[in-house]
Amino acid sequence: MKLKVLGCSGGIGGLQSRTTSFLIDEDILVDCGTGVGDLPLEALVRIDHVFLTHAHLDHIAALPLMIDSVGEQRQKPVLVHASPETIRILHSHIFNWLVWPDFSTIPDHHQPFMRFQPIQVGERVELDGRGVTALPARHTVPAVAYRLDSGSGQLVFSGDTAYCPELIEAINACPQLRHLILETAFAEEQHGLAVASRHLCPSMARALLDEIRGAPELHISHLKPGVGARIIAQLEAAGRGLPVRALARGDVLEF
Repeated sequence: MKLKVLGCSGGIGGLQSRTTSFLIDEDILVDCGTGVGDLPLEALVRIDHVFLTHAHLDHIAALPLMIDSVGEQRQKPVLVHASPETIRILHSHIFNWLVWPDFSTIPDHHQPFMRFQPIQVGERVELDGRGVTALPARHTVPAVAYRLDSGSGQLVFSGDTAYCPELIEAINACPQLRHLILETAFAEEQHGLAVASRHLCPSMARALLDEIRGAPELHISHLKPGVGARIIAQLEAAGRGLPVRALARGDVLEF
């Protein structure tokens, strides 16, 4: 499997600051932030599955626009996989005919442009020999992480999360883990804000990483614009564990 980073920033402002979205091969998105808007229309049409970690705007911003752009050009619905709570939030607050049309009913209920597929923590979705499994996460809204399995390697994306023992346990249960994408949104001096918003700062991220067995490549995402270099430096100074690198738009990870 191949993961291309369309966006991994904690905000906007400049060509490199696109919010979270990853293109898996050519037909799967994990999250649907502003980075999706850089794809050409023909690439958007090829996307059959979207896996959402949670309903915050930086992770779903492009979803309503993408469905609107590709709906008439596809022969089958785009399947949007998310927790039941996330689906409820999207139905209530986005696809509600007030903010945006409900594309799960357009042009009709039998053949809509978009179909929601609930996924529970621990559930695995099989897609042509590839596996996508929802893992636990802790955030201010219901959220999940994801494990991607190619059959010969695994990648875990934390989504947005605070320190989460259940996620650590799930990561340590991955026998073929090659890549770990971990959010660290705030610098150390914003520790209180990280706690309140259920994100990670460097000391909290290192506490999580100190419990990770194995040696996956570690990629840090969701860096707030303007403080990314400081967050990475603080992570490097916080411990002697896994070496870290900032994930960047355009990166390609294979596993």
